[in-house]
Amino acid sequence: MKNFSGKALRWEWRDGVVELTLDREPANEIGTSLLGELEQFVTAMKSFEAETAACIIHSAQKRGFSAGADLRELYHGAVALPEKERNAGVRDFVERCHAVANAIDAAPFVTIAAVHGVCFGGGLELALTCDIIIADKMARFAFPELRLGLIPGFGGIPRLKRDLGNGFVRDFLLTGRSVNAARAHAVGLVAQLAGEGEALKVARATAAQTTKFDATTRREAKKFIKPIPHDQLRAEIELFCELFSRPTVLAALKDFVERDKANDPMAYLPKSF
Repeated sequence: MKNFSGKALRWEWRDGVVELTLDREPANEIGTSLLGELEQFVTAMKSFEAETAACIIHSAQKRGFSAGADLRELYHGAVALPEKERNAGVRDFVERCHAVANAIDAAPFVTIAAVHGVCFGGGLELALTCDIIIADKMARFAFPELRLGLIPGFGGIPRLKRDLGNGFVRDFLLTGRSVNAARAHAVGLVAQLAGEGEALKVARATAAQTTKFDATTRREAKKFIKPIPHDQLRAEIELFCELFSRPTVLAALKDFVERDKANDPMAYLPKSF
């Protein structure tokens, strides 16, 4: 299935490049709806991966690439379950997220995240599965999970550690503060900076360049330069689930949901440097 249009995303294949467009209001929060359609995408990938040179992941939402996990759904889903079943439900969701992330990470074609606006939490974790992140100058990046008593749970820490130096990784994670596109580019998180509103245009030009190379060489080179840290990813799942089981985490999620009376998806987001 080379083309698809769902409730939370869509994709279109053309001339060896597939564009995956996130489009779930208000800010592409990753919940069961978006996750389910991402699962459909990674399943469909197998049918066109042999004739695909590149995949671009971008957002149609003005607020940005993705504000992260759907915290309201996470909270309401957790409290709706009996306490004995709660951890199993959370683990199932996190493991599904990891399966999607690992599939995109290991795709035999080049994957490019075209980022604008907010790219936080689970949204940043999705971008980190890509081989190349291209960001417009107004993009911002953050892992605010520690504010809720959690760590990033969709594979973010191992992938960040794979790509960047310890000094930035520790500061970024332990403060929860956001960084702008210029700093993200300076530390190597972002490969290419684009003008405001130009990230997708630059990503398309980059994708077109990848179509010029031999598919086998591209696939083997990617496997060599971008190993997947499977052991650390499994350890992250265990730590996330362990932390989530604490009453303080549900209390923090409850506080976020209840004080977010204006239904503002940006209410919990961190302040900038």
